[in-house]
Amino acid sequence: MKVGLLTREYPPDVYGGAGVHVEFLARELRSLAEVDVHCWGPGDPRAAVYGHRPDSALADANEALRAFSVDLSMAAALEDRDLVHSHTWYTALAGHAGKLLYGIPHVMTAHSLEPLRPWKAEQLGGGYALSSWAERTAIESADAVVAVSHGMRADILTSYPALDPGRVRVVHNGIDTSLYRPDPHTDVLDRVGIDRGRPYALFVGRITRQKGVPHLLRAARRLHPATQLVLCAGAPDTPEIEREFRELVDELRRTRDGVHWVERMLPRPDVVQLLTHAAVFVCPSVYEPLGIVNLEAMACGTPVVASAVGGIPEVVEHGGTGLLVPYDEADPGGFEAGLAAAVDRLAGDRDTGRRMGAAGRERAVREFGWGAVARRTADVYEEILKSR
Repeated sequence: MKVGLLTREYPPDVYGGAGVHVEFLARELRSLAEVDVHCWGPGDPRAAVYGHRPDSALADANEALRAFSVDLSMAAALEDRDLVHSHTWYTALAGHAGKLLYGIPHVMTAHSLEPLRPWKAEQLGGGYALSSWAERTAIESADAVVAVSHGMRADILTSYPALDPGRVRVVHNGIDTSLYRPDPHTDVLDRVGIDRGRPYALFVGRITRQKGVPHLLRAARRLHPATQLVLCAGAPDTPEIEREFRELVDELRRTRDGVHWVERMLPRPDVVQLLTHAAVFVCPSVYEPLGIVNLEAMACGTPVVASAVGGIPEVVEHGGTGLLVPYDEADPGGFEAGLAAAVDRLAGDRDTGRRMGAAGRERAVREFGWGAVARRTADVYEEILKSR
């Protein structure tokens, strides 16, 4: 079975959960199938990773048009594949074109949905209409659509009612618990300037509306003075949200100490160490199909405070591996107060935090290994190929 995996993100250029997913899925799938990875960037043909770049004539064009030019390059490279598997709208059109051009099945993993991310119009402008069109076209015609959670499956069927529910399969994201595991060292904490004598709450993620970081910064005004806030936050979607984020950080620093912002994307070992020593990891997302970063925190033995949206409740067990906070778009202040109360509860009760952290590590190891994710994904491929 020859599979073409299509992705925007691939190491070393990984900035979100979709990139993490494809990185580890590709690694595990190679024991089950012949896998070529097609990604944005330089690639490495010796490792069967093929890079594609936007057409130079579109250097100043809308981001969606640039993505479509990459999709055409990817589609042209799929002729020898038995099946193509695209990830996110950035490569969905390449998967769809490969299906039409070569008569091969197209499997699409939906890591998020454009209809549920209207703020993307802030980043893409009119390109949001194009990204939405590409996603709809690919999803409604794909041979199978993989949802990364049951919550995501429900969102897919609500957003695209023309889609046959029988074509939507759930395969959860995974975690490599040999890479994400407690690290006793503290050199990264010292480098960031964290006071090891005080608890800290940690956020890791992109600066985007979806991740809810402005809510976290406003919630932090209410945190106990002893609790530090560490923000590993980069890759802002737009200059506007970066400006808003900076203003909120500056405002917070005027009222409390212990606010640490790491603006660059850190290497994985550094993130693991920060996760390990956090009193609590915070995921304030307003939309999250699953949230790999919560699994990463759990695998490092850290309790999680997260919004109860999307697939997060399928990962974080309320009262067992962390605390879930209801999110209501109409009541942002209530959500922020809930975040602050949950963080204070765990940062102020280290015994409960350690118990939840240990339970999170056990759950991550038991239920979310990448080997099982790859096997379930390969089962979808085999089922589709046999049915043709």
